[in-house]
Amino acid sequence: MTAAKTQQALGSIRAFLLDLDGVITPTAEVHERAWADLFTRVFEEHGAAPYTDADYFSYLDGKPRFVGVRDALASRGIALPEGMPGDDPEFDTVCGLGNRKNAIFARLLDEEGVTAYPGSLELVAEADALGIETAVVTSSRNGHRVLRAAGLEGRFETIVDGVRAAELELPGKPAPDTYLQGARELDLPASACAVVEDALSGVAAGAAGGFGLVIGVDRGAGADELLEAGADIVVADLADLVRPLREARSSAG
Repeated sequence: MTAAKTQQALGSIRAFLLDLDGVITPTAEVHERAWADLFTRVFEEHGAAPYTDADYFSYLDGKPRFVGVRDALASRGIALPEGMPGDDPEFDTVCGLGNRKNAIFARLLDEEGVTAYPGSLELVAEADALGIETAVVTSSRNGHRVLRAAGLEGRFETIVDGVRAAELELPGKPAPDTYLQGARELDLPASACAVVEDALSGVAAGAAGGFGLVIGVDRGAGADELLEAGADIVVADLADLVRPLREARSSAG
């Protein structure tokens, strides 16, 4: 997307639909550590090739938990029973492993806490000042817990998280359904909303949904990879959008 088209899109956007982990809070790093803890042991137990950081971005980042488990296991040719969503974390099932990872994540979050990215808060504040809606769309079932840990509980009226998606039987990213639900709950068409994502699967979801703008935030996935997945623009930090947004709105009147 050219600079002129980007400015035009920013000038007409009426809502930002923001992913949580890696976009608003650095909890993507906590998720990454929890997945590494889980699959380092699982792959070793099954005699598979060792877990690497690339596995996180290729198979796990941004996806619903059980989908990520299936994809990571498949990458090593490991077949396990599906199990049930309520499986004990010690069960060697897809659901059991997913719940084990969630227990690791919760422990790390409780021990270390989380602080939101200052640049992300700056963009949200600017959006508020300009009358632009903001909503959270995350695959995580821990969305409310993370927002509470970051001191942002009650900051976003519209939250579509993994729990809400399950209630509505919405497929997760890279399908666009959760983002489309966020737009519906704001009573806006997708074309009036910008998707903000750091994960390749999330960017792909935005690109598939007919949104007005798909913004990639490069927290490690790679700018070229985010663009290839469907991002219109890529920034290193959301603070980079504050001035362009203000200028675009001013130009748009």
